[in-house]
Amino acid sequence: MADIRPISLDRVKSYPLKERVSKVSTEYFGRPWGHGHSIAEWLETLPNILAGNDIKEIVDRLVRAAGSGKTVILAMGAHPIKVGLSPIIIDLMDRGIISGIATNGACIIHDAEVAIVGSTSEDVAQVLGQGKFGMAEETGRLLNAAISEGAKKGLGLGKSIGDMLVRQGFPFNHLSILARAYQLEIPATVHVAIGTDIIHFHPNADGAAIGATSHMDFRIFSALVSTLKEGALINLGSAVIMPEVFLKALSLVRNLGHDVSDFTTVNMDFIRHYRPMTNVVHRPTLDSGKGYNLVGHHEIMFPLLAAALVERLK
Repeated sequence: MADIRPISLDRVKSYPLKERVSKVSTEYFGRPWGHGHSIAEWLETLPNILAGNDIKEIVDRLVRAAGSGKTVILAMGAHPIKVGLSPIIIDLMDRGIISGIATNGACIIHDAEVAIVGSTSEDVAQVLGQGKFGMAEETGRLLNAAISEGAKKGLGLGKSIGDMLVRQGFPFNHLSILARAYQLEIPATVHVAIGTDIIHFHPNADGAAIGATSHMDFRIFSALVSTLKEGALINLGSAVIMPEVFLKALSLVRNLGHDVSDFTTVNMDFIRHYRPMTNVVHRPTLDSGKGYNLVGHHEIMFPLLAAALVERLK
């Protein structure tokens, strides 16, 4: 080993830089922003690289889907409500851009509390030690009663809550996604895991009613998914429940012979999670269509996307 000498570089073969295939070119570079321009013009200033290119494609695909009357589903966790996105989501519903809403069980908690008193999201760390977490009286009483009544009528869980909110006429109903969906007759489904939501430990919780209404919503959601051909599904802030529910609904409707192809999926969250990347972005669009992942804060990324859609669709 003592006789090993450094290798000679004299015979290294090189070639002109211009002949090399490069993945980044100045034609893809971003451009500085100018005063008084539109959202569409801002999008065009983004680099045509990675997420900069993705968001332009996403806007194009969503505009094409919504503009041609195709199904556009917003699947979501509760965090978008907690960061103040309800008015923007409702506006997209009013404009006919969003044609279906699908949520986890936590969404009905925060959506209803906003409708009832105009505030939500308790300080869990402060009250957990006292056994007060989730013990707000109206939340448990009203939502569980609505679910029980809805089960007797054969309704889904989302429609049961929307019906109750509208009938009660709460002061902040105009900021409730479920109340507005009920008024617009837009399908709004709720997909519950028993024990994940605070209303499940209130005295009037009825497990059978929760199960019946949520299962009805799975069937309604599946019917909506069956119409996704050339449409789009956005998964906003649900890392587990909605990606899993969507994959099962998609398998069900394809098993029944529905042509669900050439659609767009968009996952939007703070970080890359396994299930949304697998069950929303990759697996559903393997044969046709395209899936995207946009990483960023909901309170910034979703309003930007919504503004671009509204401006393009006018």
